[in-house]
Amino acid sequence: MDIKTDSERARDDFLAAIEDAVALDALEQVRIAALGKKGRISELMRGLGKMSNEERQVAGPLLNGLKREIGEAIEARKTALEAAALEARLAEERLDVTAPVRPEMSGTVHPIAQVLDEVTEIFADMGFSVAEGPDIETDFHNFTALNIPPEHPARQMHDTFYLPEKEDGSQLVLRTHTSPVQIRTMMAKQPPHRIVIPGRTYRCDYDMTHTPMFHQIEGLVIDRETHMGHLKGCLIDFARAFFEVDDLLLRFRPSYFPFTEPSAEVDIGCSFKAGEFRIGHQGGPEDDWMEILGCGMVHPKVLENCGLDPAEYQGFAFGMGIDRIAMLKYGIRDLRGFFDSDLRWLRHYGFAALDAPTLGQGLSR
Repeated sequence: MDIKTDSERARDDFLAAIEDAVALDALEQVRIAALGKKGRISELMRGLGKMSNEERQVAGPLLNGLKREIGEAIEARKTALEAAALEARLAEERLDVTAPVRPEMSGTVHPIAQVLDEVTEIFADMGFSVAEGPDIETDFHNFTALNIPPEHPARQMHDTFYLPEKEDGSQLVLRTHTSPVQIRTMMAKQPPHRIVIPGRTYRCDYDMTHTPMFHQIEGLVIDRETHMGHLKGCLIDFARAFFEVDDLLLRFRPSYFPFTEPSAEVDIGCSFKAGEFRIGHQGGPEDDWMEILGCGMVHPKVLENCGLDPAEYQGFAFGMGIDRIAMLKYGIRDLRGFFDSDLRWLRHYGFAALDAPTLGQGLSR
């Protein structure tokens, strides 16, 4: 066997085949025919074992050089074919800059998130800080510490979501209000306290104005001098800033809550004319009142349950439903729409992230 002649023929044949390959799959077939396990050059390499040492010293470098040369030629041709395929693809897929732009859907700020920001901003201007707590609470923080007796309806299964009973007979609950954060704050550190507590709350109820999960914000002020007059002034300033009605009238009606004494419910002036609801009295027979929140001076027993001396400390608390005041301010009729995840509803009532409305006048100075 003339190894030199065979290697030269193989070189000429494969270099010509490589040059003639016009596609990557054709080039791959050439590579297999030359360098595969049963390829022509591989067969020549296996013949080295039958040669004498002198023949092997001549044929070995010759075949290794041939193998290297064919491999390099294949790689060079592969690079050229890939570049050509890319050029063809770029030419074929060229963008038409005159075509109309695809419509882009932008997200919106949910009305509840917007109102939470608005309310928190108002109370921040008054010097309140934000406090938060867990959604799953103990019976003590949610009921007992707040002076809610064992027989109170709020403790019943038809009003409250209870978790499975523990071995010791106790049960955790999904908090029914954000008031447990007031308890945790008063127990964690000494007064003065001036906090607002936004968050999710849970009760067994579902209709046009109630949902099993809803949002509240509560406020707490504890020090040595705060009185009912401060509470009234704080809430009047808040309501006028939030609803952006400078002369908005508020009415404080005596009420009862286990955790405040004295207690009051707060109404805002409104009017109903030809089926249209408007915030603020209009000076006519259509004028009416609408309740928006509850408040009062913190009950002495609540202070005692938190380790505070009611003879030394006093203060006020208030709470309101974020969902309800959002409905009033932005004309949303059904509370359930807040939680339906209907994109049409969200586009209608949502706010653009960069130009959401801010409070026009803010707090009067």
